[in-house]
Parts: sequence; C-alpha cells; structure tokens
Amino acid sequence: MAYRHLLLATDFSQAGTHAATRASDLARRYQAELSIIHVVENLPLLDSSFGPTVPFDAELSDRIVAAARNRLAALADQLGIPEQRRWIELGSATAEIIRVAREQEVDLIVVGSHGRHGLGLLLGSTASAIVHHAGCDVLAVRLPG
Repeated sequence: MAYRHLLLATDFSQAGTHAATRASDLARRYQAELSIIHVVENLPLLDSSFGPTVPFDAELSDRIVAAARNRLAALADQLGIPEQRRWIELGSATAEIIRVAREQEVDLIVVGSHGRHGLGLLLGSTASAIVHHAGCDVLAVRLPG
C-alpha cells in the first residue's frame, strides 16, 4: 500500500529535523502530500494552593505561538509544504496531532525519536502516545548514532 498523505509532527529538535528529512524523502518516493504540524503545549496556570499565584501571560503565549509559526514556516518552506498544509495548534501534542491526522485523512504520521532505552524512552511520551492512539501508521524516526 502506498501512502497518500504524510503528516510530519515536529518539535524543532534534532530528532525532529532528522524526521523532517525522512518524511520529505518518503513523500517524494510515494508521490504523496506532505503536511506539517507543531503543537504549542498549553502554558500551565498555577493554582494558589501550590504557592504564589503567577498570572497567566497572554502576551507571552502569543509570542511563543508567533515564534513557533515562524520556525514552522521556515521548515515548511524548506520542505516545499504549502501554507494550506501547515498547522500550529495549542493544547496536548498527542491529542492535536491525532486530531489533525484524522481530519486530514493522513495515512502516515512521522515523528522523531530520541533513541533511549525502552519503548517509552525510545519514543518519548508524546511519540509513544501517538503510536498507541493514532488511527494510521506511525513512523518513529530514530536519530542516527
């Protein structure tokens, strides 16, 4: 079965950069569409029962999203991914990646792995959760070496 639509989930790490190269290569080989997603995790809102209250800084959140959007645009441009197949989402990385993959009828999610021991450490908690909950194939690309 040939893949028709790949979704690259990136965290802009070294593992993510290696996964981007692999996703681009697979998209070319299968003549498939390549999409890209980055999820900005929700900033924690501290409860006063845990200590002094730290007010939520909406401006900081906006700056984090803007920076992520710029990094995603640069990577997507490098990979030739058009704007309509780029997603910056807020929330749980696992939930948002799986949601976008389902909505866009993706048949392969590509994520980077960290190469440590054991399945959870090998993939990281987000990648491991994606493997277990995605409705499509998942390729965890291990860093070389």
